[in-house]
Amino acid sequence: MISNVLRQLVDQTKSQVARLHGELLRCDLVAWTDGNISARVKDTDLLVIKPSGVPYSELCADNMVVTDLDGVPVEGEHKPSSDTAAHAYVYRHMPKVGSVVHTHSPYATAWAARGEPIPAVLTMMGDEFGGAIPVGPFALIGDDSIGRGIVETLSNSRSPAVLMANHGVFTIGSDPVAAVKAAVLCEQTARTVHLARQLGEPLPISEQDIDRLYHRYQNHYGQ
Repeated sequence: MISNVLRQLVDQTKSQVARLHGELLRCDLVAWTDGNISARVKDTDLLVIKPSGVPYSELCADNMVVTDLDGVPVEGEHKPSSDTAAHAYVYRHMPKVGSVVHTHSPYATAWAARGEPIPAVLTMMGDEFGGAIPVGPFALIGDDSIGRGIVETLSNSRSPAVLMANHGVFTIGSDPVAAVKAAVLCEQTARTVHLARQLGEPLPISEQDIDRLYHRYQNHYGQ
């Protein structure tokens, strides 16, 4: 069991992670029991993650699972997600990451099935992703292989999203809201670029303009 000192912080994280799973469903990024969200418990070596195989309609704060950063369960009555080792690997090797999201959203996963990056042909891609959305290597579920691919790919990219080949989407963020936002915009981007390709070859945006878009959005946009 975790100490009483951490109780409030862990409970807040569990509530937020449980609530945001509903956003994945609302935005049509997941179905049935697939996909997951995890979040690092701030200033600790703990993470909160979705339980394995539990339908979205049954998810709540009480059935979220707490593990250490090796993916070993610390609290919870359920088994953690089968992707826990991958999430844990990301947290261990990317200390600034506060949340990881995994989806099988249809359009982005279609790009992943092709093993093709989504090219930077929209200004919103410059804003949010800083360029193309990259493809990570094929990896099997169950150990930290997927996590290794995520870290390997995103360590050399400004993108908070990676299309894992033949699998689906993983996004990272400083907190769960940022990681979920990246997952939502990744799917919107994948769909829009797919539709553009039905009309012809989309027009590329220069790297210089992508840099300008990214700098403005990351440093000046919003409140």
